[in-house]
Amino acid sequence: MNTIIRTLCVAVLAHAAVIAQPARPNFVLLMGDDHGWEETGYNGHPYLKTPVLDEMARTGLRLDRFYAGGASCSPTRATVITGRHHNRMGTFDPGWSLRPEEIGIARLLRQAGYATGHFGKWHLGTVKAASPTNPGAMGFDTWLSHDNFFELNPFLSRNGAPPEQFKGEGSEIIVGEAIRFIAQAKQAGRPFFVVVWFGSPHEPYSGLEKDLALYDRLPADFGNRQVRVTSNETGLQVQRLQREVLRERFAEITAMDRAIGQLRDHLKETGLRTNTLLWYCGDNGTSPDAAATVPFRAQKGAIYDGGLRVPGLIEWPARIAKPRVSDVNTVTSDMLPTLCELAGQPLPKRPLDGISLVPLLDGKMTERPSPIMFWINFTRLETSKKPYIDPELQKGTTPTAKRGAEGFTRNFKNFRHLEIREQDFGGPRAILSRNYKLVLDGGGKPGGAKELFDVRADPAEKNNLIQTHAAEAAKLERQLRAWQQSVLQSLTGADYR
Repeated sequence: MNTIIRTLCVAVLAHAAVIAQPARPNFVLLMGDDHGWEETGYNGHPYLKTPVLDEMARTGLRLDRFYAGGASCSPTRATVITGRHHNRMGTFDPGWSLRPEEIGIARLLRQAGYATGHFGKWHLGTVKAASPTNPGAMGFDTWLSHDNFFELNPFLSRNGAPPEQFKGEGSEIIVGEAIRFIAQAKQAGRPFFVVVWFGSPHEPYSGLEKDLALYDRLPADFGNRQVRVTSNETGLQVQRLQREVLRERFAEITAMDRAIGQLRDHLKETGLRTNTLLWYCGDNGTSPDAAATVPFRAQKGAIYDGGLRVPGLIEWPARIAKPRVSDVNTVTSDMLPTLCELAGQPLPKRPLDGISLVPLLDGKMTERPSPIMFWINFTRLETSKKPYIDPELQKGTTPTAKRGAEGFTRNFKNFRHLEIREQDFGGPRAILSRNYKLVLDGGGKPGGAKELFDVRADPAEKNNLIQTHAAEAAKLERQLRAWQQSVLQSLTGADYR
């Protein structure tokens, strides 16, 4: 009898221990398209209305030094999905795909039991069913996605099917789909990993009348210059007054902000918000047509902070109970290692460039333990022109409002890199330590100038310290070169063997 009682007691205690274990957190990653650091109310924009992002900044963890992994969309998105620098997999520029052998965060979390869904812009290959790099191939259970960017009344592909048009505001449409997916996961009793990548505020611009009306009275001296932007009527480039362009862009940002609020409200109403990590960021700095209040050097596409520094916000009431502001350097490639640690999922056995920010979430990280590396505009180094993926599988299907070389859809490419050559180490590149940022070939010309900035004291990167801090610059350059060697080794496909 005593043996039976002891056995029952052990079983009861074991069951109680399982019940006492905290539920695994849910994860939602949100990303604006071309949404620059300064384009939020909480970062002091004089006209933009972003009440939801402002509330997240007041109540959650505000990452004041958050960086996009690339200076444009496809590269940064590759860093989110893989935790690796985009040059490792040949995603050099917009319209360059992932490689099928990459191990994505959705696949890792699905292995850990998560329901996984992608909604909105993909831009890492085509989203059609035959694509070896569509969201499903990268580990998402379901997706309603676009090859590229989208506006009002978007065409989207569901799980790789031929695209269909959805009537309404683009941000609200994909958030509505994400909410339905979350409800299904909750009903099934599964934790969820949801990626919502907005089409806004990428040009061409369009907005609802109620959002446009908020910006009818922008000052006459604001945006008082001509800029090149896409026409929604023809899909071609036209010259327009920037103030009129910004009215439409701001309307898109406000609509995106409202859609984020709808998602947050759903999480609250269903009791999911407390244990859901919600992470918002941009994918690169403000685009040149919209640059009117950028406090940093340059814009989208540049290795300087105007091209790389973006809004970064994390909410998770169960773990981030009090609002905090962090000045630790963080980057989009940190997302995969962070979520994997929180989900108890081992990391892939290959070089990663991000680090886990779990200590930062807990207020225990005050300085990044290793520098962040950046490297852009690498496409000129590709000489083999041997496609990595059958070009037919890289042909896009979802229409955009912008006419390009392929018409109103976008194709993708990726090439094999068969050897490492000395000239492969070129191109605009940078290494960012806590205080210092070393920039090589920042202007994009081979053999260009070396620049060293104290970005804490000089956020606009105006004062080149290369002469007075030569030893610091030399140390950073050695670290950058060693990292580049690792990246090029990955580019040859060595990580897949």
